[in-house]
Amino acid sequence: MSGCDERAEWISATARGRRLTLATAESLTGGRISSVLGAAPSSSEWYRGSIVAYASSVKHGLLRVPDGPVVSEPSARAMATTVAELLGADLAVAVTGAGGPGPQDGQPPGTVWFGVFSGGVVRTELRHFDGEPADVVAATTAHALFLLEDALRR
Repeated sequence: MSGCDERAEWISATARGRRLTLATAESLTGGRISSVLGAAPSSSEWYRGSIVAYASSVKHGLLRVPDGPVVSEPSARAMATTVAELLGADLAVAVTGAGGPGPQDGQPPGTVWFGVFSGGVVRTELRHFDGEPADVVAATTAHALFLLEDALRR
């Protein structure tokens, strides 16, 4: 069992025990976070779903990302808030970034913004991951799960 799967099992048990629902908004990970959470035990009891918004136009239109670059703190904040609202979740994580191999929005490959919605508040975080696009996606997925776990521990 991978570290992501173990973390997802802990998230599942904790969310069920606290009767909380979770959602995700993903860009560069293309649904990978959702896939891990959806495979966790009893996910139908606590996992509301995900919006995978790969195209910038979808982020702006559906997830209410403000005009401007999508690889940004305002984008991660809007994605986390909007997905929680649209899917009726208590807790949400959002990821937007430049997965590579080239830059996006003037940001180098591996630049990722995270947004975590919890208790009506959004926290954001900027991270830089090294490696090929697959490495950036894996690191982003693992960190998003870490942030969900951290939010549930608060």
